[in-house]
Amino acid sequence: MDEESLNPRRVAAAADASATETPNNKDRKEANTNDAAALIRQRKRRRRNMCLGITGGVILTVILVIVILSFTVFKAKRPVTNVDSVTLRDIKASLDANRLRVDLNITLDVDMSLKNPNKVSMKYTNSSALLNYRNQAIGEVPIPAGRIASDRTQAMNLTVTVMADRLFSDPQLIQDVSAGSLPINVYTKISGKVKIIGIIKVKFTATVSCDMTILISNRTIGQQNCRYKNKVKL
Repeated sequence: MDEESLNPRRVAAAADASATETPNNKDRKEANTNDAAALIRQRKRRRRNMCLGITGGVILTVILVIVILSFTVFKAKRPVTNVDSVTLRDIKASLDANRLRVDLNITLDVDMSLKNPNKVSMKYTNSSALLNYRNQAIGEVPIPAGRIASDRTQAMNLTVTVMADRLFSDPQLIQDVSAGSLPINVYTKISGKVKIIGIIKVKFTATVSCDMTILISNRTIGQQNCRYKNKVKL
């Protein structure tokens, strides 16, 4: 065997060298492991941030599309109310000069319509049509709640019967019947709502007020003037 390999000094130096290399190798392995773990965490963080960014972008896009549609294609429009005709079905008017009273019964047929110009359906609540004589209600007919599909028109055929017993001794009524003409007013107010894209609720109100004159002598309706007022609000 070689004398140098048996030299005690060389053997001791080699042992010291191997003893000093072992901790360094462990440190390197630990460092490599830590680096790998940090890299994995970083990748996960990037993926999470990317997912959050994509999700946020999609949500913002959907909200933007809804807002654009709400103010363009699906923008809430005012309903269109129209009184198509008012006809006098029956009238009975008699003046009792001795007792200074009027017996008056009137039956009116009012044909009106409510159009929904929106791209979605609309609902309206219970309402009524009033028949007024000089700002005093003398007749009323209920209008039940309903639903109107998009771009459709709902016909409303109403019959109002007036039993004006409460007015039989009204001096103005006696004067009007004696003159052969009776001024009346038909008033209707319909309220409801439209739901845009199933989210945004828009309320609407449609009001009709028609002034007309009943000609007692020939049992017809003379001059007629209707005023319409429709509005929508969030």
